[in-house]
Amino acid sequence: MGIIVQKFGGTSVASVEKIFNVANRILEEKQNGNDVVVVVSAMGKSTDELISLAKQVTSNPSKQELDMLVTTGEQVTISLLSMALHEKGYEAVSMTGWQAGIQTEPIHGSARIQNIDTTRVQNALNEGKVVVVAGFQGVTEDGEITTLGRGGSDTSAVALAAALNADRCDIYTDVTGVYTADPRYIKSASKLSSISYDEMLELANLGAGVLHPRSVEFAKNYKIPLVVRSSMERVEGTYVLEEANMEENLVVRGVAFEKDITKLTVFGLPKEIESLSSVFTPLAKHNVNVDIIIQNVSDKKLNTLSFSVKTDELQDALNVLENNREAIGYDHLEYESGLAKVSIVGSGMISNPGVAAKMFASLSEEGIFVKMVSTSEIKVSAVVNEEQMLAAAEKLHETFGLSKVNQPVAAVK
Repeated sequence: MGIIVQKFGGTSVASVEKIFNVANRILEEKQNGNDVVVVVSAMGKSTDELISLAKQVTSNPSKQELDMLVTTGEQVTISLLSMALHEKGYEAVSMTGWQAGIQTEPIHGSARIQNIDTTRVQNALNEGKVVVVAGFQGVTEDGEITTLGRGGSDTSAVALAAALNADRCDIYTDVTGVYTADPRYIKSASKLSSISYDEMLELANLGAGVLHPRSVEFAKNYKIPLVVRSSMERVEGTYVLEEANMEENLVVRGVAFEKDITKLTVFGLPKEIESLSSVFTPLAKHNVNVDIIIQNVSDKKLNTLSFSVKTDELQDALNVLENNREAIGYDHLEYESGLAKVSIVGSGMISNPGVAAKMFASLSEEGIFVKMVSTSEIKVSAVVNEEQMLAAAEKLHETFGLSKVNQPVAAVK
């Protein structure tokens, strides 16, 4: 007997019928002799509907009150799912994030988990109950309700799995596993039987929506095996592990893409050693995430600095820079929206030179102009015009032979 943590997303619990289907999947694991903790999201699009209600009241809702509002969505799901389990003759108890002991930092909208007191969850498991926990939420040391950001239920599930020393964390979703690209847009995408933590983390950070990046961080740090599988289809999922099986010659294992990117350029930056920190320190203090950075250093006294942000954070970035203009000492700002980021990811890049050259040659053949570039040991990202995003992704998927990936099923390590 072990502990299995299961997470079901919003589409998996979007109706009463689907909630009963989820109850059946839970009971299958319970009947295998395992203790089960279930983490769920809000039903369907209910979080979006709650946010829409807030926007009807004010165009700029308080983040604290928004957290209070949207956390009610998961509470509806946990209560209904617990009722469904009771209806099937099994003991279950629902818990909000704070009842489950999930403590976060005091940041509204995108808090990070700092600690989990599993006493209450463990006591319920010891009593033979299925524990149903509201994902995406926690509480600060001062008792303020917080949320973990969109997709945060994945993080709740993996963090609970780590805190409970669970044997496995199953992420149930509306796809059958992790694909070489988003199959909703790239029809030739192939399902991977396994993928490494590092590769999955890069894909998640680069726009692949199947797993939340923080959930992969938790899994990697605590060596929690993840399985991404379908809540509706009874098929083998994708294992996310320390080391995944590598198909021969598969250098690139996935293509990710993300729209709504803006390039922001700071002109006339003083040529001083502190100039970069004077720009990025206040942005960091205001939780503005900066991605690709390019500095143009010339022989003149002034430099130019460009970096990318998500478009919905552009106004925050502009406000921070304007408010710190005197301290930074720049001349003026310019920005270009309507951009997207397209990336290739694969641990095989480490030992295979020329991958970036092949990528850029491929995009050039398609007439796609690259505006910014970022690289790491296992990824290359290019910023392109948003209207060319899918064409770029399809071209790269074809170029690196990802349409016919067939790998043997990986064993959980």
